[in-house]
Amino acid sequence: MSTPRIVHIATDHAGLDASHAIQEHLRERGFEVHDHGPQTYDPQDDYPAFCIHAAQAVVADQQAGKDALGIVLGGSGNGEQIAANKVDGVRAALVWNESTALLARQHNDANVVALGARQHPEEEMIHLIDLFLDEPFSNEERHVRRIGQISQFEADRA
Repeated sequence: MSTPRIVHIATDHAGLDASHAIQEHLRERGFEVHDHGPQTYDPQDDYPAFCIHAAQAVVADQQAGKDALGIVLGGSGNGEQIAANKVDGVRAALVWNESTALLARQHNDANVVALGARQHPEEEMIHLIDLFLDEPFSNEERHVRRIGQISQFEADRA
């Protein structure tokens, strides 16, 4: 990689340990990793702000022409995905197997991946994240058209 790809990551307390392992793995692969928190374990933490900040950073980087994607982790990944998807320009996909990881990128051009740290062993999470990060968008007309419809909805409600 000539210019390091950027990954923004956020979690809640359930995904904190996995987040640290994932960040180490991605840095070893040459990614520029930005940790949006939390930094310490707090079983009462509130994940929405962490995930929203990571999602906003992905959109800001992409709008600036940078190659950036995001990762949000939680116990199930559901709440984290919902929070990230509140940010205009984010297409966060909950991934639970190889197929969903690949299709999220191929068909949806998802720019944030959500995973449940209580749903997968750490090695499996890393594998699914690698698949997501390495898979390109297909650029097929039907997928471009559908993503355009979503973007138009976001623009119309603003």
